[in-house]
Amino acid sequence: EVQLVETGGGLVQGGGSLRLSCAASGFPSDYYVIGWFRQAPGKEREGVSCIAVSGGKSYYADSVKGRFTISSDNAENTVYLEMNSLKPEDTAIYYCAARSQDYYSEWFCSSINEKGMEYWGKGTEVTVSS
Repeated sequence: EVQLVETGGGLVQGGGSLRLSCAASGFPSDYYVIGWFRQAPGKEREGVSCIAVSGGKSYYADSVKGRFTISSDNAENTVYLEMNSLKPEDTAIYYCAARSQDYYSEWFCSSINEKGMEYWGKGTEVTVSS
């Protein structure tokens, strides 16, 4: 059974940093993509970043480019989202989601499209104060 567990959320002042972790287990192979998504209060969920764990290609939403960095530690089966220069508008519940690598996974990852994700974590809350 595939499981994704997010940790690292919390309260931080504007301009500060946080690192989120997504620990993955149960995948049938080492080839999958993991994306980070977020949902702010009263808003729809949006894609933040995505990475192909085996190949290392990564993608970012325009709103976080230059501030967030996604990376993977394949030995630990963990994907990280380093968030710097945080703004109050980054406040949201952050979810990691995954899809086993297949013909469509590159497209879903590059567009950070939640519809293509097969597995979801329960989320971790990030609050950025002004």
